[in-house]
Amino acid sequence: MSLMYIPEHFALDAAQTAQFLTTVVAGDLVTATDDGLVTATDDGLAATFLPLLLDRDQGRNGSFLGHLARNNAQWKGAVHGEALVIAHGPDAYVSPSWYPSKAEHGRVVPTWDHSTAHVYGALVVHDDEAWLDSLVRRLTERHESGRAHPWSVDDAPAKYMDGQLQAIVGVEIVISRVEVQVKMSQNRPAADIDGVVSGLAHDGFQDVAAMVEQWRP
Repeated sequence: MSLMYIPEHFALDAAQTAQFLTTVVAGDLVTATDDGLVTATDDGLAATFLPLLLDRDQGRNGSFLGHLARNNAQWKGAVHGEALVIAHGPDAYVSPSWYPSKAEHGRVVPTWDHSTAHVYGALVVHDDEAWLDSLVRRLTERHESGRAHPWSVDDAPAKYMDGQLQAIVGVEIVISRVEVQVKMSQNRPAADIDGVVSGLAHDGFQDVAAMVEQWRP
């Protein structure tokens, strides 16, 4: 049973879900830990935003890899149940004034187009400098590779980088299940979708407009 409410129009199949995960670059790591206490007797939730890297070679469904500051208590507490990563794609407000159907019958309301993934799995902590060095290099290469003058980890003094690596701790979320919703106006008539694409592009949300076009039924 899905824990995320996903209307049929916005659900993805297994292949689409796998493809969506490759687009995730960051997310919120949420865990129920002893160090996220709400009261003295209850376990509480701890959450941290962090860059992520999908590694298909780790675990049956792959893993998300990232790192936390060593001073962040989230990695220190015992994790109860699965960890959760919440990742968001492009999103934007959708005005009903963009729908031709507004002029026809007026039965329209505002909405918000968005894409969201809830990724569950076991949390593994990696307090190993070699593991962290490899992760930082892979993350850096992912985001620097398209630049005219990409920065490299080796551009920084080795002693400085050693200190930076000692200040972080690696985390791996071994994926057990994934729930994804892509709401990009798929439930609207074709003319309304045309209006949404045009309206989003006019408002400067070209990335969301492109996704609405991509997910057009």
